[in-house]
Amino acid sequence: MKKLFLAAAVAALAGSTGSPQAEDRKTLAFVPNASTDFWRPAEAGVRKAQSELPNYKLVFKYPKQSSTAIQTRILDDFVAAGAAGIVVSPVDANGMVDTIDRIGGEITLFTTDSDAPNSKRVAYFGSSNTEAGKQAGQLLLKALPTGGKCMGFIGLLGAANAGERIAGVRETLRGSKIELVDVLADNFDKTRAKRNVVDTLAARPEVNCMLGFYDYNTPLILEALREAGKLGQLKIVAFDEDPITLGGVKDGTIVGTIVQQAYEWGYLSMTALAKYVEGKKSDIPADGRVILPTRIIDKDNVDAYWTELKAVLCCLPSAREMSR
Repeated sequence: MKKLFLAAAVAALAGSTGSPQAEDRKTLAFVPNASTDFWRPAEAGVRKAQSELPNYKLVFKYPKQSSTAIQTRILDDFVAAGAAGIVVSPVDANGMVDTIDRIGGEITLFTTDSDAPNSKRVAYFGSSNTEAGKQAGQLLLKALPTGGKCMGFIGLLGAANAGERIAGVRETLRGSKIELVDVLADNFDKTRAKRNVVDTLAARPEVNCMLGFYDYNTPLILEALREAGKLGQLKIVAFDEDPITLGGVKDGTIVGTIVQQAYEWGYLSMTALAKYVEGKKSDIPADGRVILPTRIIDKDNVDAYWTELKAVLCCLPSAREMSR
């Protein structure tokens, strides 16, 4: 009866990325920090890993809301259901160290996207967000040779990836005539995210460039500028590959965007996790960090990149559909 209960609990978590699996197969879970389309390439990577790991059931579980409490409950549910390992993008890596340590003390736990290096996580699969920030700074230097004042917009200021990106931008702009005057957070609330842009346009007329640090920020920047009749008057630099963002890069309203290898995060972290729980640890470097380089996408290479992305995302439902 206990085995049947545990199997039912895992099934209730929903979101299996592969075909139906036998109940006695070990479960490996991937838990992102939000239900946004940014994570769809990672989900595709997990599905690819499932095709190569027939002895495991891989589960991709979107949280209904981005909060530490909800994410912690998801992690605890997987542990209670007998999962063998978890890959998680912490909503607040710094504030969740105790949770990560507790979960990591019970099962194998990797982080992705936003690292918690001073915790019991075994490994991190993701980008160097500092280097990504530096690349965004390089785009600003190229776009604003005579200087400018920029406002940044982001989901979670407390997330490790947020702080690292901001630091990378500031480091690259140091000594130049370009200033990142502030970064406004929205906690994944898109209404608030757009309002941050509208308020900036009203209160900070000196701002002549904007940075969208998270995937949904830049489409909302474009929307707010279009409604204000200011599209094309400010330089915009983005992160990630929302289709609206890529369209803006293509038509020139966006200088460029910094993209990550989320597909590889999903694929490599899950295949390495399966090996690790089997005692095969060769895929994990000594420092526990598997860094996948970020790329600058501009008008010259956006068409080729978009073709690659569409091939990866073929037939996947949106994150919103998966979170229901």
